[in-house]
Amino acid sequence: MSQVNPYATNDPMGGSAFGPAAFAEESARTAFIRRTYSHLTGAVFALMAIEFVLFTVVPRETMTGLVRTMMSGYGWLIVLGAFMGVSWVARSWATSGGSMAKQYAGLGLYVIAEAVILLPALYVAIVAMKQPNIPILAAIITSVCFAGLTAFVFMTRVDLASWGTYLFMAGLVAMGVVVAGVLFGFSLGLFFSAAMVALACGYILYDTSNVLHHYNTSQHVAASLALFASVALLFYYVLRILMAFSSDD
Repeated sequence: MSQVNPYATNDPMGGSAFGPAAFAEESARTAFIRRTYSHLTGAVFALMAIEFVLFTVVPRETMTGLVRTMMSGYGWLIVLGAFMGVSWVARSWATSGGSMAKQYAGLGLYVIAEAVILLPALYVAIVAMKQPNIPILAAIITSVCFAGLTAFVFMTRVDLASWGTYLFMAGLVAMGVVVAGVLFGFSLGLFFSAAMVALACGYILYDTSNVLHHYNTSQHVAASLALFASVALLFYYVLRILMAFSSDD
């Protein structure tokens, strides 16, 4: 009686995948990595397109009112709660192993959620502070950091799967601090943003390691979503740091 490989999956792009991409044939592994990062790039451009449409189409008064509502009182807690719920749904769809349409719907849903959560900070930087170059600089810094971290993992081939629990716990602590800041009305400050940048970099290292060692070659949508989430987190807190420095000038 033949033993069934518990990691065997059907690759929707052709062929079959057995276990993590690290143990797949070179051609399948290369194709998986290429698909993952092309989908990540597509998600980033989709995010930029959504923000461009929002800033171009939505009237200034409407946008101002929306941002004020999101950031006033307990509005931000509601936004964060909705974001966490939508993110959970999006990730579950992307990692479900179901139809490709469902996986892409998960990725698309997450991109939309990120566009909403980033909107207030972008509005403050571009409209309130009249510093449209700040998001551009934040994007450049984020890209350079991402490229460097990615290159490190690809060159060292390090497996950082053991980081998962620690990163998750750090994320829970950070979320608790954010909630406390909203409830008790204190500013989280520059040091918190710097700590979140470090956390985002840790997640990028962790996610990139998983791309090399733990995702199946059919899971390019899930892998790209994980990377996109970490990149968006890094961008958000780099943007916050740049805004803080700009406001002190």
